[in-house]
Amino acid sequence: MKSAFNTFIPGALALLLLLPTALQAKEVETQQKLANVVILATGGTIAGAGASAANSATYQAAKVGIEQLIAGVPELSQLANVRGEQVMQIASESITNDNLLQLGRRVAELADSNDVDGIVITHGTDTLEETAYFLNLVEKTDKPIIVVGSMRPGTAMSADGMLNLYNAVAVASSKEARGKGVLVTMNDEIQSGRDVSKMINIYL
Repeated sequence: MKSAFNTFIPGALALLLLLPTALQAKEVETQQKLANVVILATGGTIAGAGASAANSATYQAAKVGIEQLIAGVPELSQLANVRGEQVMQIASESITNDNLLQLGRRVAELADSNDVDGIVITHGTDTLEETAYFLNLVEKTDKPIIVVGSMRPGTAMSADGMLNLYNAVAVASSKEARGKGVLVTMNDEIQSGRDVSKMINIYL
């Protein structure tokens, strides 16, 4: 006589074998529902690093790569399917017209791609307003283009870059941001790339 216990074991094993497949399918379904956002990194303070966490003023800009920046904000995966590209790695006061054209061309290529829903550009704040204004003039797309920076490097105990990047991806993945032109997100605010300006050196 076959016991109920013997009958239960094969069924339970079958469910356990199916569980990873079901979880993978659910993960794929979730990823398909999320927006696809590309982060273009150019350097700046948001990619900066210093020797002392207590000293936010002494650091080197453009030291941290885009993959490390993304890894530092794991919550981004809840907002969008994110991938990064290191377009350049310089302090923003060193950006040239050729650099702007290079960045503009790459943004245009991504905006034309059917598998890209939004674009984020990490940038130093010294010339962030010029880059945002330039991109607002030349990019012809309804897709969200967000420029973001930080006032303090990621090594500082008062670092603001991670939250700024999180907010930038949140805006870039939002349908409400379509057709708004180039935007700048910093300090929990969304600004127009056409009008934004850095007035003093402690906030945008």
